[in-house]
Amino acid sequence: MHEKKFEIQGINPIELVGVNNEKLKVIQAYFSKLKIVARGNVILVKGDEDEVKRFETKFKLLLSHLDRYNELTENHIDNLMLDDGAKLLSGDGSEILVHGNSGIKVKARTYNQRELVKAVNKNDMVFAVGPAGTGKTYTAVALAVRALKAKEVRRIILTRPAVEAGENLGFLPGDMKEKLDPYMMPLYDALRDMIPAEKLADLIELGVIEIAPLAFMRGRTLDKAFVILDEAQNTTVSQMKMFLTRMGKSANFVITGDASQIDLPRKQKSGLIFALDVLKGIDGIGMIRLNQNDVIRHRIVKQIIEAFDKAEENE
Repeated sequence: MHEKKFEIQGINPIELVGVNNEKLKVIQAYFSKLKIVARGNVILVKGDEDEVKRFETKFKLLLSHLDRYNELTENHIDNLMLDDGAKLLSGDGSEILVHGNSGIKVKARTYNQRELVKAVNKNDMVFAVGPAGTGKTYTAVALAVRALKAKEVRRIILTRPAVEAGENLGFLPGDMKEKLDPYMMPLYDALRDMIPAEKLADLIELGVIEIAPLAFMRGRTLDKAFVILDEAQNTTVSQMKMFLTRMGKSANFVITGDASQIDLPRKQKSGLIFALDVLKGIDGIGMIRLNQNDVIRHRIVKQIIEAFDKAEENE
């Protein structure tokens, strides 16, 4: 009689075993010679050693499927238990960047978003510039999650300057984290679409995903990481230089921003606009410009952008 424990990490055990062990009963049906017991986040398996090894192989497939697709139905279990079940995990998926929560398939949905994906695949540093709603940040976060899941990087670092129109951190209530979280909310929102809440909390607690203001990047070398600087139009020239020079040998940098929404003091030059000008033509740096045609929010948003642009041209 062979006995082995299998630990469920990074996911809610209910996702694997089901409510009242309904999914575990489906799994058990394929291993009639084994005794399988779920206790919290541990699966205890007893039986013939070869059968336990076969269970271990399938158990890893189940976890891989959950990690990639964020769902595991009884139908999935049946398919994964087949001899060719591993093929389900090796689909092309070239257009799908990441499988999000509740079956969401996150993909580049416009021409320029696809160009952004190509640029990130080709370059170590990419600037993505365009108006609100064009999917700059969302696509960049999806690429970061994809790289983390593929183990191309060890961590994701998301940062943005704590500058907003007319606001000051000192006037906001709460401790430093509570002051900063509102500024980081768009990044949290994107991550919540792509990673289950419990796993996301664990990754943040472990430092695998770090969300921090730009000032926290000073003095660091960011290596083996996918790093996104969001709202880069609100960096000063010195801040932009500081950030770009944090790049380690094995890192991917994506800098996103909207040149029409600069909240810096009038006399302060935007680090994003400066960088786009002086870094043109450098090998390994890509620059993608998105426009109104890439807006994927409510149809009215595109019309709002066009109206504002037209009014500003007539001023």
